[in-house]
Amino acid sequence: MELHIIRHGKTMANEQRLYCGQTDLPLSDNGTAELVKLKNQGIYPKSASLYITSGLLRTQQTLRLLYGSVQSEIIPQLMEYQFGSFEMKSHDQLDGQADYQAWIDDAVGHFACPGGESKQDFNLRADEGSKLLLSKAQQGVSVLAVLHGGVIAFIMEHLFPDKYNFYEWQPAPGRGYSLTCAPDGSMQFLKI
Repeated sequence: MELHIIRHGKTMANEQRLYCGQTDLPLSDNGTAELVKLKNQGIYPKSASLYITSGLLRTQQTLRLLYGSVQSEIIPQLMEYQFGSFEMKSHDQLDGQADYQAWIDDAVGHFACPGGESKQDFNLRADEGSKLLLSKAQQGVSVLAVLHGGVIAFIMEHLFPDKYNFYEWQPAPGRGYSLTCAPDGSMQFLKI
């Protein structure tokens, strides 16, 4: 098994530290420039047998920028968290609102963002998407997926539960992980 998971490049929301889940933003000029720089450094796998995105514009643009006009599959279950009414707002804009505080304090993950999803809903959806992704990688082909920070963190935390926590697994924009399966069946990763 060979699976490469890359986070999309920066968007305006990343630069302004806004919650941006399923708002379909393009890459920012800085995000595009950073991806070109990383590509020129040769940090990305040369190619893959199968390319996958979440279908959101920023993942599609990142894939095209790094690999040209390759054909790709979309797994919509791998879209980022749906922040509902918190979408495109910063922590400072939301701080002090009761529903925002309830969402942050919800350690179990039952509280949904108004008009969005709960952490538990996200986990169920991301689990379904990651199982589809892993099943494709286990078919003996090299798979490269351009996804979102929260989804990548979910996948890595579930594959390597004792290594890092969810937030520590989130790669910077344009970064990610290469996963391989050792002969003994154990999973290994390298940072991209």
